[in-house]
Amino acid sequence: ITIEVHAREVISKLKQLAKQGADANSFDWKKQLRFYFDSSNKEHEDGQVTIQQTNTRFNYSYEYQGNPFRLVITPLTDRCYMTLTTALSLARGGSPMGPAGTGKTETVKDLAKNMAINIYVFNCSDEMSVDGLARIYKGLAQS
Repeated sequence: ITIEVHAREVISKLKQLAKQGADANSFDWKKQLRFYFDSSNKEHEDGQVTIQQTNTRFNYSYEYQGNPFRLVITPLTDRCYMTLTTALSLARGGSPMGPAGTGKTETVKDLAKNMAINIYVFNCSDEMSVDGLARIYKGLAQS
């Protein structure tokens, strides 16, 4: 239901902007996380799903994430998605900052679910050592 409520709000805003003369090149449309099916993709015989937001483009990864809950999408979530997808397209990472319990980790995990990318989250602290990180990376490399 949360995705449908967000979609309803976005569509009503886009309809209002279209009446004012906005088109498919409008930033209000481009800033949405959009999914397209490209049947002319040469690499995949059956076509490829691509994800676009602003000026970025990603191939859908088809990593099954189960059927977990979804976040309520707010304007701040949309801005975080834009920032993170732009960073990913530039081969960079993102590090959301803010007070504890505000949904930074869940936002990153939700974006990974949208893009079907497997994500591993671990929290760094003062007690974390190089050996602890080495064990994490060894485990990831073995999987």
